[in-house]
Amino acid sequence: MEPGSEGPFKRLAREVAKFGAVGVVGTVVNFAVSNLLWHLTSLQAVRANVIATIVAIGCNYVGFRYFTYRDRDKSARTKELSLFLAFSLVGLVIENGILFAAIYGFGWDSSLQRNVFKVLGIGIATLFRFWSYRSWVFKALPVEDEAEEEPAAKAKPFLGPQPEPLPRPKQHVS
Repeated sequence: MEPGSEGPFKRLAREVAKFGAVGVVGTVVNFAVSNLLWHLTSLQAVRANVIATIVAIGCNYVGFRYFTYRDRDKSARTKELSLFLAFSLVGLVIENGILFAAIYGFGWDSSLQRNVFKVLGIGIATLFRFWSYRSWVFKALPVEDEAEEEPAAKAKPFLGPQPEPLPRPKQHVS
C-alpha cells in the first residue's frame, strides 16, 4: 500500500495518535516543571505554571515539526513558527486561565486541586491546539497525483469503464 493511499479516517487517526504522543511528552514536561516550581520555589502558582507551559510549548514544537507533521510543508518556517507561537499563546491563556479561576476565583489552591484544574485546562487547550495547528500551522501539501490530473481524468471513474476507441480506417491518397 502506498503512503498516500489510505483513507481520510485512517490518516486522521494516525495524525491524532502522533499528536497525542507528542502531547503526552509535553504534558509530562509541563507537569514536572510546574510541580517542581510549585514545591521548590516561592513563585505564585499561575506564574510557575506559565513557565512550565512555555517549556512544554518548546518541546511540543520540536515533536510536532519533526514527528507528527514532518511530511507537511516546510517552505515558510518563520510563518509556521509565528503561527505556532500565536496559537500556543492562546492555548497557554486557556490552560492558565482555568487554573487562575480555580485558585483566585474559588480558592482551590491545594496541590491536588492545582493539578486537577491543570488537567482540565490542558485538555481544553489541547482541543484548540489540535484544530489550529493542523488547520493553520502545519498545512498539508496537496497530493501530487490529484493536483496534476486533468478534470477529464478525474471524471473517468464516475463515468464507468470506457470502451477502447475503434481503429480508424486507412485512407488511400492518390
